[in-house]
Amino acid sequence: MNKALVVIFTTIGLDAVGIGLIFPILPRLIAEVTHAGNVAAYIGIMTSLYAAMQFICAPVLGALSDRLGRRPVLLISMTGAAVNYLILAFAPHLWMLLIGRAVAGLTSANISVASAYITDISAEETRARRFGLFNATFGIGFIVGPVLGGILGDYWLRLPFIAAAVLNAGNLLLALLVLPESRKPSRERIDLAALNPLRPFRWLISMRGLLPIITVFFIFSGVGEVYGTCWALWGHDVFGWNGLWIGLSLGTYGACQALAQMFLPGPAVKLLGERVTILTGLAGTSLALAVMAFTTQPWMIFAVMPVFVLGGIGVPSLQSMATRVVSGEQQGQFQGLLASVVSLSSIVAPLGFSSFYFVVQQQWPGAIWLSAIAVYAITVPIVLGLSIPRMRTAEAA
Repeated sequence: MNKALVVIFTTIGLDAVGIGLIFPILPRLIAEVTHAGNVAAYIGIMTSLYAAMQFICAPVLGALSDRLGRRPVLLISMTGAAVNYLILAFAPHLWMLLIGRAVAGLTSANISVASAYITDISAEETRARRFGLFNATFGIGFIVGPVLGGILGDYWLRLPFIAAAVLNAGNLLLALLVLPESRKPSRERIDLAALNPLRPFRWLISMRGLLPIITVFFIFSGVGEVYGTCWALWGHDVFGWNGLWIGLSLGTYGACQALAQMFLPGPAVKLLGERVTILTGLAGTSLALAVMAFTTQPWMIFAVMPVFVLGGIGVPSLQSMATRVVSGEQQGQFQGLLASVVSLSSIVAPLGFSSFYFVVQQQWPGAIWLSAIAVYAITVPIVLGLSIPRMRTAEAA
């Protein structure tokens, strides 16, 4: 692997670590600066703010990288990430934390630029493998992040941010020294219409039959936000978990999901078909969430993790099914629309789940997981009613 790819993969891994490390310590950090007893609403606002900045800035950074080149945009993003974590490490007020999370969302939007960089320097026959490594690196970072944040946060609440700042500064130095430009800067004017993050949604009207499957994607992605928004609060409220145990539980969940998505969807689809595989994933996740809602024993959470594995087979199966909704000529537009839908759900869902947790925190914190099951249930009749073209056989292909 060449030096440029090492820098790019390191950047992606650190982005994922930065997203995950804040989850175990965010409730305590907000409580420290606000002196509030119930911080659920603040967590929802900060999570949605991060997602909103990512949603708005991703097309802007992508357009700038086409115009100025990938390297300067990546270097600016790395610098912003390092500075942001320093701000979070020493911020004494809530408004400073909000600014820090906004900057974090802006800089994490460089994932789209990193993807473009890999495309620039990769031959067609190597792109699939390299993007596989790209996704694996992000997944590993997202597993490591909560564990690292929990361990360091137990020593000092601000220490995870200092560690993240140092790591990002080191990566910035590495990029300055060894990262070459992958694309010659263009002199063409930037298409301002391309900077509109809502632009892909216009294709929702032109692509027939898309609304049901887009709705399922939106709900799946939105419910996925409940873990990052409420897991740490719930673990502390129900079990009195410290940062280490919150980080370990989140890391274990992330590892189970990653393993499931790597190894199970293919065999499951061959055995059950896509529709039944999606519903099986829903059933497994709902069963695990029900256990979490009612249990008062922390060991049960780790015991039920293998059941969560079933949830990991649902989304890849849905993605496979979705690719046959549109023609090959529309796949690029369709994938852009899905990315926008996922981003939009990441803005809306944390506000809803955090508000619900704010209401039930004192009486029954576990009710948050039943709310997730209830939202998931909306997708069952939609999935059953989806009209999707059959998979082509190898001979027909």
